[in-house]
Amino acid sequence: MSEASTSTLEVSGLSKIFVMSEDGIAGGIREASFSLKPGTFFTLLGPSGCGKTTTLRCIAGLERPDRGTIRLGDQVLFDGASGVTVPLNRRNIGMVFQSYAIWPHMTVFENVAFPLRVSKDRKYSKAETTGMVDDALRRVGLDGFQTRSSTRLSGGQQQRVALARAIVRQPKLLLLDEPLSNLDATLRDEMRTELKRLQQQVGITTIYVTHDQTEALEMSDLVAVIDKGNVVQMGPPREIYGRPKSAFVAGFVGATNLVRGKVTRPLNGKGLGAVVLEGGEEIACAFQEMLPAGEDIAVSIRPESMDLQPLGAPARDGFNRLKGTVTLSGFLGNMIRYNVKVGGRTFQINMEPETAFEIGSDVFLEFPGSAALGVPWGISGSQKAAVAHT
Repeated sequence: MSEASTSTLEVSGLSKIFVMSEDGIAGGIREASFSLKPGTFFTLLGPSGCGKTTTLRCIAGLERPDRGTIRLGDQVLFDGASGVTVPLNRRNIGMVFQSYAIWPHMTVFENVAFPLRVSKDRKYSKAETTGMVDDALRRVGLDGFQTRSSTRLSGGQQQRVALARAIVRQPKLLLLDEPLSNLDATLRDEMRTELKRLQQQVGITTIYVTHDQTEALEMSDLVAVIDKGNVVQMGPPREIYGRPKSAFVAGFVGATNLVRGKVTRPLNGKGLGAVVLEGGEEIACAFQEMLPAGEDIAVSIRPESMDLQPLGAPARDGFNRLKGTVTLSGFLGNMIRYNVKVGGRTFQINMEPETAFEIGSDVFLEFPGSAALGVPWGISGSQKAAVAHT
């Protein structure tokens, strides 16, 4: 087993704050902690300016953190308390950023060989360089492109060259900062699959930065959602999507219907309580923790968890039912997306493409109590402490 596949990344209390003025903070990351097992595909997900790239740059050695520790395998890369800082070129980390930095005056071979040519810790023979470059190009599906001019590459091929260059030295860690953002939608879908395949094949621990929820959910073993410099939730994609800890996470990770409500009855033996929505309707609702009656919350209901029924349809046991009017219908091929107005609020519902509800028709909007998740509008201090996930 290679060293690349046996190195654990440990980040503890990592902080890097950019101060804009005496009165304001312009960005950065605060007290981030996580432990990544070897071979983990880990995604930092959040809106622009939340601290994703700052975290990545601190791990790479491109930024010096204010405090915290970073350890890769048995090597301490940074320790704020003792003053240890390993320089970028000594960290054995591969990186690919938004701009692939493919040098147009070099061939594909020379681009990929560049990290070997400028290596400070050891010299590579001509035979070693050729063998390592050929292997890296084979892994990314560009075998035979060695002599191709970099100016004769498509966007997807340039991205593969950048990946080959990042893994040619068999690094312990691979850092990817929105590497698909410059590709068109079809190629981006294709490259998501290729990136995940490559990562699994090489077995390298990978940190991926994106604001694209689809990329995070499809590719990751573990996702950290960041908001305003704080890691607000960390876990597997299914957990992040299905059990968000706050209204921010629910709204950012996938489409959802968020409605304000108030707890009227705490949890029962089935994990359900009762909530009165801001429009006055009472529904059964699931909670992840015991919430007292009178607590103000948000209710998150995913569009695919909801169903439309004609007014004459009988009520179903265990389902909430709201009366509304269809205001919009959009055919998307694999589904129909409806907007239904209930009181003063509009709900989005995704249904099978065979369904047909006319705009203006009155309907029942139905969903099981377990599909309505009560979450805080913000995130509590106890929740912040709980996201130091291993």
